[in-house]
Amino acid sequence: MTVRTAQPEVIDGKAVQSLVEAHAIRGAVVLGQPGGWAVLVRYGALERAVAAQRARTPRLWRNLATAAAFVRDELGVARFEVDAQAHTPDAGARRRPDQAARMKHKHEAAEHDAWFRAEVEKSLARADSGDAEWLPHETVMAKLDARVARLNKRTGV
Repeated sequence: MTVRTAQPEVIDGKAVQSLVEAHAIRGAVVLGQPGGWAVLVRYGALERAVAAQRARTPRLWRNLATAAAFVRDELGVARFEVDAQAHTPDAGARRRPDQAARMKHKHEAAEHDAWFRAEVEKSLARADSGDAEWLPHETVMAKLDARVARLNKRTGV
């Protein structure tokens, strides 16, 4: 019986995929962790945990069935070990406060985009109507310069 005390080294998903394609994976262990299950792959004399995307930490599956499906279907390993010694299911309240903020930002951006597009459509419809007044650029700039001068005079700039 192997007792694992330290966090295992990780291997990224692309490297794991290369090992699968080369038929180099000798075995796997689904390792219980606080809050989930990690997958260790064995190749050569090494054993590494499959890394989470864009991270150097082991990927965690929330339940044993999904971790087992990954080992069987993605790694092609039908027989593997399960080590539940360090598994604590209730420690897995994996909260993602950043996810809530990201979704809020996404919704705000979508609302702003919809508003902006509606404003552009209204402006284009006004411009296409027969009663639109078109001014030369020089006239608009002269009016703007006069407005800036009045503002500067009021504020003492």
